[in-house]
Amino acid sequence: MNVQIFGKKKCFDTQKAERWFKERRIKYQYIDLNRYGISRGELQSVKNAVGLENLVDEKHPDAALIAYLARTEDKLERIFEDPTLLRTPIVRNGKKATSGYQPEVWKDWE
Repeated sequence: MNVQIFGKKKCFDTQKAERWFKERRIKYQYIDLNRYGISRGELQSVKNAVGLENLVDEKHPDAALIAYLARTEDKLERIFEDPTLLRTPIVRNGKKATSGYQPEVWKDWE
């Protein structure tokens, strides 16, 4: 299993996700979205796995702006420019991905 966790250091759900994988002794790579962001390819892969509507953190002040953009490409570009719009943690395992804390999905990856 090749797990990546994209998150924010102060995000409680990201911390819970890291703890969940540590408790099961599953190795993962942590990527800080605030510091490193997410590549276009990774963003596209995650969007294909979870859907665009599940990617955006509805609590973010600019989340409504994303809903008003007409084209999917414009929405992805805005998210790429500001990765804090993403709902965290984003957990990837190959082509599989989740957005948010979803241990019920991760246990099936084992």
